[in-house]
Amino acid sequence: MKINKIIVRHLKMPMKHPFTTSFGTINDKSFLLLEVHTEEGIVGFGECVAFEAPWYTEETVKTCWHMLEDFLIPIILQKDISHPNDVTKLFESIRKNKMAKASIEGAVWDIYAIASNQPLAKVLGGTKEKIDVGISLGIQPTIEKQIEVVGKYIAEGYKRIKVKIKPGWDVEVIKKLRETFPDVPMMADANSAYTLKDIDILKQLDEFNLMMIEQPLAYDDIVDHATLQKQLQTPICLDESILSLEDARKAIELGSCGIINIKIGRVGGISEAIKIHDYCKSKGIPVWCGGMLEAGIGRAHNIALTSLSNFVLPGDTAGSSHYFEEDIIQPEVVVEDGTIREAQTVGIGYEPNRKAIEKYTVSSKTYNYI
Repeated sequence: MKINKIIVRHLKMPMKHPFTTSFGTINDKSFLLLEVHTEEGIVGFGECVAFEAPWYTEETVKTCWHMLEDFLIPIILQKDISHPNDVTKLFESIRKNKMAKASIEGAVWDIYAIASNQPLAKVLGGTKEKIDVGISLGIQPTIEKQIEVVGKYIAEGYKRIKVKIKPGWDVEVIKKLRETFPDVPMMADANSAYTLKDIDILKQLDEFNLMMIEQPLAYDDIVDHATLQKQLQTPICLDESILSLEDARKAIELGSCGIINIKIGRVGGISEAIKIHDYCKSKGIPVWCGGMLEAGIGRAHNIALTSLSNFVLPGDTAGSSHYFEEDIIQPEVVVEDGTIREAQTVGIGYEPNRKAIEKYTVSSKTYNYI
Protein backbone atom coordinates (compact mmCIF):
# COMPACT_ATOMS: atom_id res chain seq x y z
CA MET A 1 0.00 0.00 0.00
CA LYS A 2 1.08 3.61 -0.52
CA ILE A 3 -0.10 6.53 1.61
CA ASN A 4 -0.81 9.59 -0.51
CA LYS A 5 -2.71 11.89 1.87
CA ILE A 6 -2.83 12.53 5.62
CA ILE A 7 -5.23 14.92 7.33
CA VAL A 8 -4.27 16.06 10.84
CA ARG A 9 -6.99 17.59 12.97
CA HIS A 10 -6.68 19.19 16.40
CA LEU A 11 -9.82 18.40 18.40
CA LYS A 12 -10.88 19.71 21.79
CA MET A 13 -13.68 17.83 23.54
CA PRO A 14 -15.13 18.87 26.92
CA MET A 15 -14.87 16.19 29.58
CA LYS A 16 -18.15 15.13 31.14
CA HIS A 17 -16.52 15.46 34.57
CA PRO A 18 -13.17 17.01 35.56
CA PHE A 19 -10.45 14.36 35.85
CA THR A 20 -7.99 14.98 38.69
CA THR A 21 -4.72 13.15 39.36
CA SER A 22 -1.56 13.98 41.32
CA PHE A 23 -0.52 16.10 38.30
CA GLY A 24 -3.59 18.33 38.15
CA THR A 25 -7.09 18.52 36.68
CA ILE A 26 -8.22 18.03 33.07
CA ASN A 27 -11.48 19.67 31.96
CA ASP A 28 -11.09 19.27 28.21
CA LYS A 29 -9.45 16.52 26.17
CA SER A 30 -7.29 18.14 23.49
CA PHE A 31 -5.78 15.73 20.95
CA LEU A 32 -4.79 15.09 17.35
CA LEU A 33 -6.86 12.90 15.04
CA LEU A 34 -5.17 11.47 11.94
CA GLU A 35 -7.01 10.47 8.79
CA VAL A 36 -4.71 8.50 6.50
CA HIS A 37 -5.54 7.78 2.82
CA THR A 38 -3.93 5.25 0.49
CA GLU A 39 -3.67 5.25 -3.30
CA GLU A 40 -6.07 2.31 -3.26
CA GLY A 41 -8.75 4.49 -1.67
CA ILE A 42 -8.65 2.97 1.84
CA VAL A 43 -8.95 5.39 4.76
CA GLY A 44 -7.68 4.62 8.26
CA PHE A 45 -7.84 6.60 11.50
CA GLY A 46 -5.39 7.06 14.34
CA GLU A 47 -5.49 9.12 17.51
CA CYS A 48 -2.55 10.87 19.16
CA VAL A 49 -2.94 10.54 22.93
CA ALA A 50 -0.48 13.24 24.05
CA PHE A 51 -1.88 15.88 26.38
CA GLU A 52 -1.59 19.67 26.06
CA ALA A 53 1.08 19.81 28.78
CA PRO A 54 4.10 17.47 29.19
CA TRP A 55 3.11 16.07 32.58
CA TYR A 56 2.77 12.42 31.53
CA THR A 57 5.62 12.23 29.02
CA GLU A 58 7.63 14.92 27.30
CA GLU A 59 5.23 14.97 24.33
CA THR A 60 2.39 17.46 23.91
CA VAL A 61 -0.26 18.12 21.27
CA LYS A 62 1.92 20.86 19.77
CA THR A 63 5.17 18.89 19.76
CA CYS A 64 3.43 15.90 18.20
CA TRP A 65 2.05 18.03 15.37
CA HIS A 66 5.55 19.44 14.82
CA MET A 67 7.02 15.92 14.65
CA LEU A 68 4.27 14.74 12.33
CA GLU A 69 4.51 17.69 9.96
CA ASP A 70 8.28 18.10 9.80
CA PHE A 71 9.49 14.52 10.12
CA LEU A 72 7.08 11.59 10.27
CA ILE A 73 4.60 12.45 7.52
CA PRO A 74 7.35 13.28 4.99
CA ILE A 75 9.01 9.95 5.79
CA ILE A 76 5.89 7.86 5.24
CA LEU A 77 4.17 9.56 2.28
CA GLN A 78 4.36 7.43 -0.86
CA LYS A 79 6.46 4.71 0.77
CA ASP A 80 5.68 1.06 0.00
CA ILE A 81 4.18 -0.50 3.13
CA SER A 82 3.32 -4.18 3.09
CA HIS A 83 2.60 -4.46 6.83
CA PRO A 84 2.15 -2.02 9.74
CA ASN A 85 5.41 -3.31 11.22
CA ASP A 86 7.11 -1.48 8.35
CA VAL A 87 6.09 1.83 9.94
CA THR A 88 8.33 1.16 12.94
CA LYS A 89 11.28 0.53 10.62
CA LEU A 90 10.61 3.68 8.62
CA PHE A 91 10.64 5.75 11.82
CA GLU A 92 13.80 4.17 13.29
CA SER A 93 15.90 7.28 12.59
CA ILE A 94 13.63 9.39 14.83
CA ARG A 95 14.26 8.96 18.54
CA LYS A 96 11.40 8.76 21.05
CA ASN A 97 8.32 10.85 20.09
CA LYS A 98 6.40 7.64 20.57
CA MET A 99 2.89 9.10 20.73
CA ALA A 100 3.36 10.93 17.46
CA LYS A 101 4.66 7.72 15.82
CA ALA A 102 1.83 5.62 17.30
CA SER A 103 -0.85 7.91 15.84
CA ILE A 104 0.26 7.16 12.26
CA GLU A 105 0.96 3.50 12.98
CA GLY A 106 -2.54 3.05 14.44
CA ALA A 107 -4.10 4.43 11.28
CA VAL A 108 -1.97 2.07 9.17
CA TRP A 109 -3.14 -0.88 11.28
CA ASP A 110 -6.73 0.23 10.61
CA ILE A 111 -5.98 0.36 6.86
CA TYR A 112 -4.29 -3.05 6.98
CA ALA A 113 -7.27 -4.63 8.72
CA ILE A 114 -9.70 -3.09 6.21
CA ALA A 115 -7.56 -4.32 3.30
CA SER A 116 -7.51 -7.78 4.91
CA ASN A 117 -11.31 -7.65 5.29
CA GLN A 118 -10.99 -8.48 8.99
CA PRO A 119 -11.63 -6.80 12.34
CA LEU A 120 -8.47 -5.25 13.78
CA ALA A 121 -8.61 -7.59 16.79
CA LYS A 122 -8.37 -10.64 14.52
CA VAL A 123 -5.50 -9.17 12.53
CA LEU A 124 -3.61 -8.59 15.79
CA GLY A 125 -4.09 -12.23 16.82
CA GLY A 126 -6.81 -11.56 19.37
CA THR A 127 -8.76 -14.50 20.77
CA LYS A 128 -11.52 -12.88 22.83
CA GLU A 129 -15.06 -12.03 21.80
CA LYS A 130 -15.44 -9.62 24.70
CA ILE A 131 -13.12 -8.01 27.23
CA ASP A 132 -13.46 -7.20 30.91
CA VAL A 133 -13.08 -3.53 31.70
CA GLY A 134 -12.34 -1.49 34.77
CA ILE A 135 -12.54 2.21 35.30
CA SER A 136 -10.07 4.90 36.30
CA LEU A 137 -11.45 7.49 38.71
CA GLY A 138 -9.87 10.83 39.45
CA ILE A 139 -9.32 12.33 42.89
CA GLN A 140 -12.53 13.71 44.36
CA PRO A 141 -12.97 16.77 46.63
CA THR A 142 -13.75 14.64 49.71
CA ILE A 143 -13.49 11.02 50.81
CA GLU A 144 -17.28 10.90 51.00
CA LYS A 145 -17.51 11.99 47.37
CA GLN A 146 -14.86 9.43 46.40
CA ILE A 147 -16.92 6.67 48.05
CA GLU A 148 -20.04 7.89 46.26
CA VAL A 149 -18.34 7.90 42.85
CA VAL A 150 -16.78 4.46 43.37
CA GLY A 151 -20.14 3.06 44.41
CA LYS A 152 -21.77 4.44 41.27
CA TYR A 153 -19.40 2.57 38.97
CA ILE A 154 -19.48 -0.62 40.99
CA ALA A 155 -23.24 -0.55 40.50
CA GLU A 156 -22.67 -0.21 36.75
CA GLY A 157 -20.76 -3.49 36.77
CA TYR A 158 -17.15 -2.44 36.17
CA LYS A 159 -14.80 -5.32 36.96
CA ARG A 160 -12.11 -3.25 38.65
CA ILE A 161 -11.87 0.18 40.23
CA LYS A 162 -8.71 2.29 39.92
CA VAL A 163 -8.34 5.13 42.39
CA LYS A 164 -5.78 7.89 42.03
CA ILE A 165 -3.64 8.60 45.09
CA LYS A 166 -1.02 11.18 46.06
CA PRO A 167 0.80 12.14 49.28
CA GLY A 168 -1.85 13.16 51.78
CA TRP A 169 -4.56 11.39 49.79
CA ASP A 170 -3.69 7.74 50.13
CA VAL A 171 -3.92 5.44 53.16
CA GLU A 172 -7.00 6.97 54.76
CA VAL A 173 -8.84 7.13 51.42
CA ILE A 174 -8.07 3.51 50.53
CA LYS A 175 -8.96 2.41 54.07
CA LYS A 176 -12.39 4.03 53.89
CA LEU A 177 -13.03 2.64 50.42
CA ARG A 178 -12.05 -0.86 51.49
CA GLU A 179 -14.27 -0.65 54.58
CA THR A 180 -17.18 0.37 52.34
CA PHE A 181 -16.41 -2.07 49.50
CA PRO A 182 -14.59 -5.04 51.13
CA ASP A 183 -14.67 -7.39 48.14
CA VAL A 184 -14.38 -5.13 45.10
CA PRO A 185 -11.22 -5.57 42.97
CA MET A 186 -9.40 -2.29 43.55
CA MET A 187 -6.05 -0.74 42.72
CA ALA A 188 -4.26 2.51 43.50
CA ASP A 189 -2.48 4.66 40.91
CA ALA A 190 0.16 7.06 42.19
CA ASN A 191 1.39 8.54 38.88
CA SER A 192 4.96 8.74 40.24
CA ALA A 193 4.02 10.86 43.25
CA TYR A 194 6.19 9.04 45.84
CA THR A 195 9.86 8.27 46.59
CA LEU A 196 11.61 5.58 48.62
CA LYS A 197 11.33 7.93 51.59
CA ASP A 198 7.60 7.08 51.54
CA ILE A 199 8.09 3.31 51.96
CA ASP A 200 6.36 3.27 55.35
CA ILE A 201 3.27 4.92 53.84
CA LEU A 202 3.19 2.60 50.84
CA LYS A 203 3.65 -0.48 53.05
CA GLN A 204 0.47 0.47 54.90
CA LEU A 205 -1.46 -0.13 51.68
CA ASP A 206 -0.61 -3.85 51.89
CA GLU A 207 -3.37 -4.40 54.44
CA PHE A 208 -6.13 -3.42 51.99
CA ASN A 209 -5.84 -6.34 49.55
CA LEU A 210 -5.23 -4.18 46.49
CA MET A 211 -4.73 -5.80 43.09
CA MET A 212 -1.70 -3.55 42.54
CA ILE A 213 -0.11 -0.17 43.16
CA GLU A 214 0.59 1.52 39.85
CA GLN A 215 3.78 3.53 39.25
CA PRO A 216 4.38 4.73 42.82
CA LEU A 217 7.92 6.04 42.15
CA ALA A 218 9.63 8.14 39.47
CA TYR A 219 8.27 8.03 35.92
CA ASP A 220 11.61 6.86 34.49
CA ASP A 221 12.68 4.48 37.25
CA ILE A 222 13.00 0.70 37.39
CA VAL A 223 15.78 0.42 40.01
CA ASP A 224 14.05 1.96 43.03
CA HIS A 225 10.86 0.13 42.13
CA ALA A 226 12.79 -3.13 42.51
CA THR A 227 13.84 -2.04 45.99
CA LEU A 228 10.27 -1.12 46.86
CA GLN A 229 8.74 -4.30 45.42
CA LYS A 230 10.92 -6.40 47.73
CA GLN A 231 9.31 -4.67 50.70
CA LEU A 232 5.71 -4.79 49.52
CA GLN A 233 3.29 -7.69 49.41
CA THR A 234 1.12 -5.83 46.90
CA PRO A 235 2.32 -6.16 43.29
CA ILE A 236 3.75 -3.05 41.71
CA CYS A 237 2.45 -2.27 38.23
CA LEU A 238 4.74 -0.22 36.00
CA ASP A 239 3.27 2.31 33.59
CA GLU A 240 5.37 5.37 32.70
CA SER A 241 8.65 3.46 33.12
CA ILE A 242 7.87 1.03 30.29
CA LEU A 243 8.46 2.67 26.92
CA SER A 244 9.64 -0.40 24.99
CA LEU A 245 10.17 -4.14 25.01
CA GLU A 246 13.68 -3.53 26.34
CA ASP A 247 12.30 -1.57 29.29
CA ALA A 248 9.91 -4.41 30.06
CA ARG A 249 12.69 -6.98 29.87
CA LYS A 250 14.96 -5.04 32.22
CA ALA A 251 12.17 -4.32 34.72
CA ILE A 252 11.13 -7.96 34.87
CA GLU A 253 14.73 -9.16 35.24
CA LEU A 254 15.31 -6.68 38.08
CA GLY A 255 12.08 -7.69 39.85
CA SER A 256 10.75 -4.13 39.63
CA CYS A 257 7.13 -5.17 39.14
CA GLY A 258 4.65 -8.02 39.09
CA ILE A 259 2.32 -6.46 36.49
CA ILE A 260 2.74 -4.19 33.47
CA ASN A 261 0.30 -1.66 32.05
CA ILE A 262 0.59 -1.41 28.25
CA LYS A 263 -0.45 1.84 26.58
CA ILE A 264 -0.22 1.97 22.79
CA GLY A 265 0.84 5.62 22.62
CA ARG A 266 3.39 5.35 25.41
CA VAL A 267 5.28 2.46 23.78
CA GLY A 268 5.20 3.85 20.24
CA GLY A 269 2.44 1.82 18.64
CA ILE A 270 0.57 -1.45 18.42
CA SER A 271 3.52 -3.41 17.03
CA GLU A 272 5.68 -2.66 20.09
CA ALA A 273 2.70 -3.25 22.37
CA ILE A 274 2.31 -6.76 20.94
CA LYS A 275 6.01 -7.48 21.51
CA ILE A 276 5.71 -6.42 25.16
CA HIS A 277 2.54 -8.50 25.55
CA ASP A 278 4.24 -11.60 24.13
CA TYR A 279 7.37 -11.20 26.27
CA CYS A 280 5.36 -10.67 29.46
CA LYS A 281 3.30 -13.76 28.65
CA SER A 282 6.48 -15.82 28.28
CA LYS A 283 7.63 -14.61 31.72
CA GLY A 284 4.31 -15.10 33.49
CA ILE A 285 3.74 -11.36 33.97
CA PRO A 286 0.08 -10.35 33.48
CA VAL A 287 -0.69 -7.19 31.53
CA TRP A 288 -3.60 -4.84 31.10
CA CYS A 289 -4.39 -1.94 28.79
CA GLY A 290 -4.18 1.51 30.30
CA GLY A 291 -6.11 4.54 29.18
CA MET A 292 -5.16 8.09 28.23
CA LEU A 293 -8.67 9.56 28.29
CA GLU A 294 -8.97 8.59 24.63
CA ALA A 295 -11.81 9.59 22.39
CA GLY A 296 -13.45 6.89 20.29
CA ILE A 297 -10.70 6.16 17.76
CA GLY A 298 -8.02 5.57 20.38
CA ARG A 299 -10.50 3.66 22.51
CA ALA A 300 -11.26 1.34 19.57
CA HIS A 301 -7.57 0.56 19.15
CA ASN A 302 -7.31 -0.25 22.87
CA ILE A 303 -10.28 -2.61 22.67
CA ALA A 304 -8.74 -4.51 19.77
CA LEU A 305 -5.36 -4.81 21.50
CA THR A 306 -6.99 -6.10 24.69
CA SER A 307 -8.32 -9.10 22.76
CA LEU A 308 -4.83 -10.66 23.02
CA SER A 309 -4.62 -13.55 25.46
CA ASN A 310 -2.30 -12.14 28.16
CA PHE A 311 -4.50 -9.10 28.82
CA VAL A 312 -5.92 -10.98 31.80
CA LEU A 313 -6.63 -7.99 34.05
CA PRO A 314 -9.42 -5.47 33.37
CA GLY A 315 -8.10 -2.33 31.68
CA ASP A 316 -9.14 1.32 31.78
CA THR A 317 -11.27 1.12 28.65
CA ALA A 318 -14.51 2.49 30.04
CA GLY A 319 -17.49 3.37 27.87
CA SER A 320 -17.60 6.60 25.87
CA SER A 321 -20.38 8.03 28.04
CA HIS A 322 -18.17 7.99 31.13
CA TYR A 323 -15.90 10.65 29.66
CA PHE A 324 -17.86 12.55 27.01
CA GLU A 325 -21.40 13.70 26.30
CA GLU A 326 -20.73 12.84 22.66
CA ASP A 327 -17.96 10.72 21.13
CA ILE A 328 -16.47 10.90 17.62
CA ILE A 329 -17.43 7.34 16.61
CA GLN A 330 -20.63 5.48 15.76
CA PRO A 331 -21.74 3.47 17.58
CA GLU A 332 -20.12 4.73 20.76
CA VAL A 333 -18.26 2.30 23.02
CA VAL A 334 -20.76 0.72 25.40
CA VAL A 335 -20.03 -1.27 28.56
CA GLU A 336 -22.51 -4.01 29.52
CA ASP A 337 -22.05 -5.83 32.82
CA GLY A 338 -18.41 -4.76 32.96
CA THR A 339 -17.56 -6.00 29.47
CA ILE A 340 -17.13 -4.62 25.96
CA ARG A 341 -17.78 -6.79 22.93
CA GLU A 342 -15.05 -6.91 20.31
CA ALA A 343 -16.08 -5.30 17.04
CA GLN A 344 -17.01 -7.76 14.29
CA THR A 345 -16.79 -5.35 11.36
CA VAL A 346 -13.58 -4.70 9.45
CA GLY A 347 -10.93 -2.28 10.65
CA ILE A 348 -11.32 -0.72 14.08
CA GLY A 349 -15.01 -1.65 13.99
CA TYR A 350 -16.43 1.83 14.58
CA GLU A 351 -17.36 4.48 12.02
CA PRO A 352 -16.03 8.02 12.49
CA ASN A 353 -18.82 10.43 13.36
CA ARG A 354 -17.99 13.13 10.83
CA LYS A 355 -20.43 15.64 12.27
CA ALA A 356 -18.96 15.32 15.76
CA ILE A 357 -15.41 15.46 14.41
CA GLU A 358 -16.12 18.73 12.64
CA LYS A 359 -17.89 20.10 15.71
CA TYR A 360 -14.86 19.63 17.95
CA THR A 361 -12.13 20.46 15.40
CA VAL A 362 -10.06 23.49 16.38
CA SER A 363 -7.77 23.40 13.34
CA SER A 364 -6.71 21.02 10.57
CA LYS A 365 -4.17 20.60 7.80
CA THR A 366 -3.90 18.25 4.82
CA TYR A 367 -0.62 16.76 3.66
CA ASN A 368 -0.44 15.37 0.12
CA TYR A 369 2.30 13.59 -1.75
CA ILE A 370 3.74 15.95 -4.37
